[in-house]
Amino acid sequence: MTQPLTASEYRDLLSDALADATEADTRRPTAHTLFMPDAHRTALYVDNTVVQGGRGVGKTFWYRSLLDPGLRGFAADEYRIARLRRLRVAPGHGMDLASDHYPGPPDLRALVRAGTPADEIWYAVLLAALGLPEIQRLPEWSDKVAWVRDNPGPAQRAVEQKDRQAYEDNVVHLVLFDALEHLHADREKADELVAGILQLALRMRFGTRNIRFKVFIRPDMFDAAKLYFPDAHKLSGNAARLEWSQTALYGLLFHYLGNEESRQAERFRRLTGGWDSDEHGTRHVPPLALRNDEKFQTELFEQIADPFMGGNFRKGRPYTWLPNHLMDGRGQASPRSFLHALSTAADATRSAHPAHDRALHHDAIREGVQAASRIRVEQVCEDTPWVELAIKPLSGCQVPIEEPVVLKAWKDENLPAALGEQAARYAQADRPEHVHTGPRTPGDLSRLVEELITLGVMRRRNDDRLDLPDVYRIAFGLGRRGGVPRTGR
Repeated sequence: MTQPLTASEYRDLLSDALADATEADTRRPTAHTLFMPDAHRTALYVDNTVVQGGRGVGKTFWYRSLLDPGLRGFAADEYRIARLRRLRVAPGHGMDLASDHYPGPPDLRALVRAGTPADEIWYAVLLAALGLPEIQRLPEWSDKVAWVRDNPGPAQRAVEQKDRQAYEDNVVHLVLFDALEHLHADREKADELVAGILQLALRMRFGTRNIRFKVFIRPDMFDAAKLYFPDAHKLSGNAARLEWSQTALYGLLFHYLGNEESRQAERFRRLTGGWDSDEHGTRHVPPLALRNDEKFQTELFEQIADPFMGGNFRKGRPYTWLPNHLMDGRGQASPRSFLHALSTAADATRSAHPAHDRALHHDAIREGVQAASRIRVEQVCEDTPWVELAIKPLSGCQVPIEEPVVLKAWKDENLPAALGEQAARYAQADRPEHVHTGPRTPGDLSRLVEELITLGVMRRRNDDRLDLPDVYRIAFGLGRRGGVPRTGR
């Protein structure tokens, strides 16, 4: 009979399994890390063009997984989507340096500066993805785009021919787009480029049988693109969202624990039972109870963590307390924040409570939430630096807070001028990592509030007061009566 894992062994398993789990943008997906929530199935439908999701919910993970034939095969089997096995996949834009497939930031900015229409840029990218020799033999993207401009007839006939051939071969050409927040520093130009992608995606969706785009995009960027491309609403009907339920988050945790290469992971699989492992032992799939049964998950997690967040049940139960305190303004907790909080909690328990009878002490879980908040704020400020400028004047305030108080603080700090100076600095930057987008309406402070709500950084309560979810509030230095203590940034 398999002996239960001790608190120390669970702690070690958590630390080992989650060591790199938060580095989704740099760590490539593998068979071990490929966890497939039920709610993400529609995101992989070939005809679902738009996949919406905020930072850290899995857009880049699925983008890279679809580029990998082996991982596509796993997804085809588990999600029962046979069409995934009949794809020819190419990247249309992403974080990777892949100048054969799409223009990098310097080339893209040069094309925009020259007044190149977005549809010409993305049509050249499409022809590169389809392997058109006339495009592939030209080394510079300015030349590729010029060829498209000078040869509209041959370009369209090439797409038609590739579509017919794909139909005869029973395959689908799928072009993937990710990291759209890094397209251009100017928000208006970025929105126009996104609208160009969506416009061409719609043409392929309704004008061809076997050529499709899949666009991984933040919800606020998709909404903004509709202003430049009114027909974008036609893509909304079958748009998918990458969302994580509470049970999906814990299913991900248990997936990581069971797929770690260690004796503790083997014992964990035997203890919980029902795992489906492939013949090579490269991937272990948790049983349904571990993936979506709240009662079963709660009982197992309370063997790992304290049953309460203090002396009794009035302080809350860790199973629900942890994801609730990591939710953004849209009610979504990102898996990256969730796993980072747990990894930090394991290390903090080992350091401060080494003899504790659970792997995770409740105070260490609070410390994990504080650490996840710091990481979350760093990430949102990396993608949208203007958010930090907007929240900084509120530091030290208590939430919920009246909207007029927020607007007065912004006026006192002359926020529109600061946003303008920041946008000018990024517009002049040449390095790819400095490609950021500012708010659409920097001078309209009321609309700025709505943009923060759309991003999930703020939320409006029923009494119209504004609130910041704990995952942002803590690291930004705002207080809440009875809430998790804030930390200095």
